[in-house]
Amino acid sequence: MEIIDRKENPLLNRVELKFRISHKGSATPTRVDMLNQITAIEPGANRDLVVLKNINTRYGIATTTGMGIVYADKESMKVEPDYIYKRFAGLRTASASEESTDGGEA
Repeated sequence: MEIIDRKENPLLNRVELKFRISHKGSATPTRVDMLNQITAIEPGANRDLVVLKNINTRYGIATTTGMGIVYADKESMKVEPDYIYKRFAGLRTASASEESTDGGEA
């Protein structure tokens, strides 16, 4: 994974990473692979607080581009729409997905 641009966004308490992955001779990387790579590249990143957007693999070119957003905490991540939470629900750790579906009931 190659980071094309890294922008810190203090207003939204996040880091925005534009990336490129060359995968010649192998399949397009999965969302899990991309989450793991972003978590490995960005210091202090928590996989449960990473969102992937604008993923694009062009036909005939073994390159995938996209944007990874690394939030500092769960509270800051609330700016994301509900469909983003649903899209990544199966990729989160068990404790993080239970918190989002629990609804705060005790």
